[in-house]
Amino acid sequence: MSNHDESFVSLAQPIGRWSIFCFGLGHMLNDITAACWFTYLLLFLTDIGLSPGNAATVMLSGQVADGLTTIVAGELIDRFGRFKIWHGAGSMLVAVSFSSVFGGCIPCIFYSRSSSTLRTVGYSFFAAIFNVGWAATQVSHMSMINCMTLNSTSRVALASCRNAFNMVANLSLYAVALLVFSISKAKSHVDIEHQYRMIAYISIFIGCCFVVVFLVGTKEPSLKVAVHGNRHARISWSYWFKKVLYYQVALAYVLTRLIINVSQAFLAYYVINDLHMAQSATALVPAIIYVFSFIVSVTLQEVVWTGQRLKLYYSAGGIIWMFCGAVILILPTSMSAFMYVVSFVIGVANALMVVTGVSMQTVLVGRDLNGCAFVCGSLSFLDKILCGLALYFLESFQSNTALHISKYNPLNSTYISVTRYGLGLVPAVCAFLGVAVTMSMDLHAPYAKYLIESLLE
Repeated sequence: MSNHDESFVSLAQPIGRWSIFCFGLGHMLNDITAACWFTYLLLFLTDIGLSPGNAATVMLSGQVADGLTTIVAGELIDRFGRFKIWHGAGSMLVAVSFSSVFGGCIPCIFYSRSSSTLRTVGYSFFAAIFNVGWAATQVSHMSMINCMTLNSTSRVALASCRNAFNMVANLSLYAVALLVFSISKAKSHVDIEHQYRMIAYISIFIGCCFVVVFLVGTKEPSLKVAVHGNRHARISWSYWFKKVLYYQVALAYVLTRLIINVSQAFLAYYVINDLHMAQSATALVPAIIYVFSFIVSVTLQEVVWTGQRLKLYYSAGGIIWMFCGAVILILPTSMSAFMYVVSFVIGVANALMVVTGVSMQTVLVGRDLNGCAFVCGSLSFLDKILCGLALYFLESFQSNTALHISKYNPLNSTYISVTRYGLGLVPAVCAFLGVAVTMSMDLHAPYAKYLIESLLE
């Protein structure tokens, strides 16, 4: 065996549990603020008086800023590296700006007057700033998976641990929200703003604690230098655009993110306005989803991964989501308790699709490490723009009548609202398309002969 091959064999060795654990903590601030963003932003904005259309505009402005930043951040990280610097700077921007997303209208204070336009502009500005920091953190953290190891099993374990702590972050948010809503009762718009600002402050504090552990416990990846010998060498965009697998992985990833984000945004609306469940269900149903997603994500770390297994597990998650989407579309109010069972199944499907969808990127990148940030950034760009447009389109069609259907409405048990389409039909169609794209992939790892060890043995 040549020295070159021996070098790749050594770099393909599994990495330890502590490294994986510390890495998984690095996205907690992003995850807990994103959970608040997708779960409560639209509710918050409509509660303080913005129309559904203006609320959708605020979210879209953040998604567009996020998408554009992912491209820029990916290009700069590929050129100059320094993952932890990008991660730390992005985390600081998230921490500073997020409270203002759920705060008062600063332009209204500045101009000493309030209007729908001023409030929309004010919230849109801070939404954009928050998402710039969020994108820088996301791209740097996701890119690190490829540059920490060449071992495909370890790479999937890193993605799985990252997703597991995503579930922890979401559960933490709902625990914080339940505590704040229990202690503080809202009687006015000012009270509502105070509630959400407290949720934001506590979430930021929790996330920042985990970011510190990540920065201290995770070494700056040096695999780019070890493999290529030149940190600043980079792969041109055209290299990826000529790969069929790039488009296939991009489609699978974007469709997966559409499933997760759209369903999360409409879940609270669905359980309250369509199923007329108790207010506590807005916390309990998502909590069940995230608990089972966490369990599955941890379990997936024990699997020895191949390209075929990635396709199989992703397809299983997609098929499960198709059935869940059909149930959500037709579930009558009289059987609303069945939503707790559906939430358990959704949690399993989400974990299967997210972990394998992210891991497909590592197969695409392979040894081409000086282009890994562009891959992550470009896919995130598509994710953010398409998710933003989808939510804007769906929310724009939400009317106050659709949001607050009277329980005495005789059509209530069969009425197909925009919320049902957003939570049921859109994810089911995306899951079907994702499975179709995944089955057409050729996920062949060129160094698979070195990757037969189980990570945790």
